[in-house]
Amino acid sequence: MPLTVLDANNPEQEFPTLNKALSVPDGLLAIGGCLSKKRLLNAYRHGVFPWFNPDDPILWWSPDPRLVLFPHQLIISRSLKKTLRKAVFSVSFDQAFDDVINACAEPRQQSTGTWITSEMNHAYRELHQLGMAHSVEAWRDGKLVGGLYGVAIGQVFFGESMFHTQTDASKVAFVCMVQHLKDWDYQMIDCQVHTDHLASLGAEEIKRDEFKKLLTHYCDAPVQSNAWQNR
Repeated sequence: MPLTVLDANNPEQEFPTLNKALSVPDGLLAIGGCLSKKRLLNAYRHGVFPWFNPDDPILWWSPDPRLVLFPHQLIISRSLKKTLRKAVFSVSFDQAFDDVINACAEPRQQSTGTWITSEMNHAYRELHQLGMAHSVEAWRDGKLVGGLYGVAIGQVFFGESMFHTQTDASKVAFVCMVQHLKDWDYQMIDCQVHTDHLASLGAEEIKRDEFKKLLTHYCDAPVQSNAWQNR
């Protein structure tokens, strides 16, 4: 079945139904389009996210199963609890979005490239300026040593990427975020695809159909209007 090619000049164009996503590679749904605010927010609301390499066209994905974390199911290991008690890191929200996304875009070990292209970087910075994308920062001795960013819609936080330069820094940022999201009435964190790192924190895989049903309910549900402010 050929992939749907999205019109770059029509950000309101609907995505194909999720059951049309390929099984190999898992979840590839559509190609092309743009990274405008309307296109991105529509994608997240429908269980789709962009991921592509610098020389690729924009690729849109909706894998099955989907990795999610329900805030009340957060797992904090004994060693991580010890790190949290020691208060090795301080955590902030939306204080260094540009620095976080730039750090996430740095090549990882055994990799020379990044999927966070300049186009992606610009798109999420724009969402941040509009109050839709957020960052969580972990600091040590005044230096940014870990963090993550993602998009918030209704009672769902869609995680995009995280980084750390010191052990447990990103985990501390994530745990602090999840604890706050729980207090702010968020119901689900989209973690996209399985990683051992996120599974160790309580993330679990659910069927794509179930994920889509949860999005339909939670994306339009209210949260505290000032949740991300002054934290």
